[in-house]
Amino acid sequence: MANAAFSLARRLRAGETVYSAWCSLPEPLVCEAIAREGFGAVVIDMQHGMWDEPSALQAVSYVHLAGAAPIVRVPLWHNSLVSRMLDWGAEGIIAPMINGEAEARAFVQAAKYPPVGERSVGAHRAAMVAGVSDQKLYIAEANTTTLTFAMIETQAALDSLDRIAAMPGIDVLFVGPGDLSLSLSNGATLDPHSAAVEGGLEKVLAACARHGKIPGLFCRDAERATEKARSGFRFLTVGSDLTFLRAGTAAQLKAL
Repeated sequence: MANAAFSLARRLRAGETVYSAWCSLPEPLVCEAIAREGFGAVVIDMQHGMWDEPSALQAVSYVHLAGAAPIVRVPLWHNSLVSRMLDWGAEGIIAPMINGEAEARAFVQAAKYPPVGERSVGAHRAAMVAGVSDQKLYIAEANTTTLTFAMIETQAALDSLDRIAAMPGIDVLFVGPGDLSLSLSNGATLDPHSAAVEGGLEKVLAACARHGKIPGLFCRDAERATEKARSGFRFLTVGSDLTFLRAGTAAQLKAL
């Protein structure tokens, strides 16, 4: 395998469960420090986090340096950033609000090379990060060694699960339970652990099983992540850099 430095896709397709950190604070050194504690991946959140492109470029490199897989969540329907972040060495892209077939197809077009999509050539940095001397070697395997995470976070997405999951080039169905709870309650409730969300999670697991896709989930903490790993989710994010910082600070102040 030419892109041997890219490990996340291989691990997930081999059936492993991967726990990922989640970083919103725009400081690449924070991503690296968290990755070095042992997370298999780190999400750089450009949707609701405070990252700009230069800091995200650094963070992708620092996460690789720490031995973890960098994943970038791009802003809402911002497909122009998809191939750009992949060109910079991201091993996966999370795209929010993939509500149906049209959004899934547009995401794939930006993320995958022909014949699956229409990603254009220019992965010079990604080839360096992957440890290959020629981007042709990176391109030959990129459709399998980089991952597309389609966020499932609305009633419309649940209604279109089979069409989204059946889309060639979609690799992971990644649930955003907070937004899903808002959608399922028509804006009345923000409860990522509600009974309605739990029912949606079961539908996602079933769709992934039918179509050979990887189920993923945003989790508030390690307890939730380990619980949902037992139920079948295999890519799980755990808390965030900000929640880690606040919890650590609060624990020290309590002791004082």
